[in-house]
Amino acid sequence: MKKEIRLNAFAMNCVAHQSPGLWTHPRDRTAGYNRLPYWIDLARTLERGRFDGLFLADVLGVYDVFGGSPDAALRNAAQTPANDPLLVIPAMAAVTENLGFGVTSNLSYEPPYTFARRMSTLDHLTEGRIGWNVVTGYLDSAAKAAGKDRQTAHDDRYDVADEYMEVVYKLWEGSWDNDAAVRDRARGVFADPSKVHRVLHQGKNYRLDAIHLSEPSPQRTPVLYQAGTSPRGRQFAAEHAECVFMSGPSAKIIAPRVAGIRELAAKTGRDGREILMFSMFTVVLGRTEAEARAKYEDYRSHVSAEGALTLMSGWTGVDFSTYDLDQQVRHVENDAGRSAMDNVTRADPDRVWTVREVAQHVGIGGIGPVVVGTPEQVADAIEAWFDQTDVDGLNVPFAVSPGDFEDIADMLVPELTRRGRYKPAYQKGTLREKLFGAGRARLEAPHPAVRYRPRAAE
Repeated sequence: MKKEIRLNAFAMNCVAHQSPGLWTHPRDRTAGYNRLPYWIDLARTLERGRFDGLFLADVLGVYDVFGGSPDAALRNAAQTPANDPLLVIPAMAAVTENLGFGVTSNLSYEPPYTFARRMSTLDHLTEGRIGWNVVTGYLDSAAKAAGKDRQTAHDDRYDVADEYMEVVYKLWEGSWDNDAAVRDRARGVFADPSKVHRVLHQGKNYRLDAIHLSEPSPQRTPVLYQAGTSPRGRQFAAEHAECVFMSGPSAKIIAPRVAGIRELAAKTGRDGREILMFSMFTVVLGRTEAEARAKYEDYRSHVSAEGALTLMSGWTGVDFSTYDLDQQVRHVENDAGRSAMDNVTRADPDRVWTVREVAQHVGIGGIGPVVVGTPEQVADAIEAWFDQTDVDGLNVPFAVSPGDFEDIADMLVPELTRRGRYKPAYQKGTLREKLFGAGRARLEAPHPAVRYRPRAAE
């Protein structure tokens, strides 16, 4: 039986996101990112298309690697300015009933105690539709903004993240028993103190002596996403993630990453098939092939090459302003993100990328495939991608928003549904239940979070 195709919309609380320059397109509305009507309309569109979720990217710091300054990022709105993604979620949740929200939040610069409360609050307000994309950052500019000289070394960031997860698991899973909030009006007792437990933690990076400030939310721990595909990132994902997001321009790159994480998960005692894999995949749709091609060429005329290289410089830590456009991109290893550089150097030994080709590719949708065609052609390509990579879903960026998501809802979703590859209706329940099945609102063994529950909370 063919697996169901899952779709997340991929966006960010900024202008253009993964398609620098496209904010100038007359159909694009992302310049209104700082007003609620944009987000409310987008949420309604995604729910109409039965998207599984809106995956919100985020980055702390500015893209100042290109040219050694933030000027190019500012000129091109290359994920600058960028507002807090968590704050738009309640408004979108209020106008939807089923849409999930996977939000990126960097654990490197916020104490786990306050962050745990913010996520519990969102889980309450969305009635259990929240997920957290766990990231550790990749920009030195973020570290400097937080008072450090530079960011912590790449692999060391994941060591810190392991302990961070232990602390938030203790807060979310172990501090309150399920029935601690009794809400007994007759006795005037809201919470039973004997069922609320103090969390004590003293580790290498964090110390805590506190109770969790929030009563148990529908999921307790949000659905856990992770997006690192470096060796250390894959190890972290194999232990903690329920969903993994990865990007790469071809199935040849994505397939071994999917297999590798599933294999690592099995070594930790988890079922690798239980981890849902989402890859980035951009689509440009038309009622006819000619219409789709014309739309794509129109989009390309708005791409900012400088903006694309500004993003790529930030992702890789390499200043592409110092490269000739026809120069070959060679591998460099540093403390920035590893995946983007691997994608255009050593992940596919049969492909050699020039700087010009990188700029053209990144210009629409980032480092992922772009498929252009009719609903039938795009559905064929998606089915082939699933067969070749073994992914479970797609994170779909946009060239223009919300227009591209409207096209998916109105053209692609009916075609995928007709083929029996897309859900005809939302499942009931929390985000975790929608993804993994009824009755699974909370994490289950052997996930490491389970070990921090007191017996009384089980």
